[in-house]
Amino acid sequence: MGERADRVVLRAVRAALASLPAPHRDAPVLVACSGGADSLALAAATVAVRGRAAVHAAVVDHGLQDGSAKRAVATAELLEGLGIPATVRPVEVGGKGGIEAAARRARYAALRAARPHPDAPVLLGHTLDDQAETVLLGLGRGSGARSLAGMRAWDEPWCRPLLGVRRAVTRAACAAAGLPVWDDPHNTDPRFTRVRLRHEVLPLLEDVLAGGVAEALARTARQLREDGEALDAVAAELLGRAHEPETGLLIAPLADVPSALRRRVLRAWLSTAGVTALTDEHLRAADVLAGHGPDRGGVALPGGLELVRAHGRLSLRPVRWPSGV
Repeated sequence: MGERADRVVLRAVRAALASLPAPHRDAPVLVACSGGADSLALAAATVAVRGRAAVHAAVVDHGLQDGSAKRAVATAELLEGLGIPATVRPVEVGGKGGIEAAARRARYAALRAARPHPDAPVLLGHTLDDQAETVLLGLGRGSGARSLAGMRAWDEPWCRPLLGVRRAVTRAACAAAGLPVWDDPHNTDPRFTRVRLRHEVLPLLEDVLAGGVAEALARTARQLREDGEALDAVAAELLGRAHEPETGLLIAPLADVPSALRRRVLRAWLSTAGVTALTDEHLRAADVLAGHGPDRGGVALPGGLELVRAHGRLSLRPVRWPSGV
């Protein structure tokens, strides 16, 4: 007979909170709760571990469904009944990237603002199933190892204690505790890519591969994340030797470095310089310039910038348009 679902969730939350780095480990926590099984089980376990005085909750109302405000208030009241002070955070969803991406940006901004203390971690109810879906999305989009590595258990200020817990376990934990679960209609709406992965692709893979696919995808993410963190540490050391803040990036320390590692250095350097939305194509073009030369410009980067190689260094400058353009 397996371990009780509520104990599985409780153990996962206790381990995650204990592993937080200082000063986050001792700060009050904020639980993001939608009223669904995952976040509700997370909230109940968190207050059991930390006590009522140290736990707060936020319910984000995206305003995307009729009655969403009423539903958010009901969830906040349910949390208050568990002894967790809860606030409703209405947001406006809009901008580039579609509804899912826009809702995520608005939600995360609201949760940051809701933290009860500057060091407070924000606990999110992502489960092993969510991790598996994230890996599949990254695989389908060709996003590389960073995307396949999935979500981190700790990515300041975001803490995800349930990444090793199945969705069925959180639902069973809520049932055992008598907690009423709200099932978001968007979670079954086939307009959303993640929903189709959840209800069509993953069940098919589980059937074809005789089960264990979600766990295998999550395990793959963990392995890639560990490898990536090791490579990032080496890249950070190289960047420290090559970066000259006033003049750019020295090429010599990177000359004999494997391209995969050099691209990590370039990504880190360009990110610190404020270059965002880098693609694999951008980084490979930058790597060719860094690794093989000759001295020249012409590697266009996001933000109207150009990567230039000259005098043993890489530097950035605004794109120079031909006169008359």
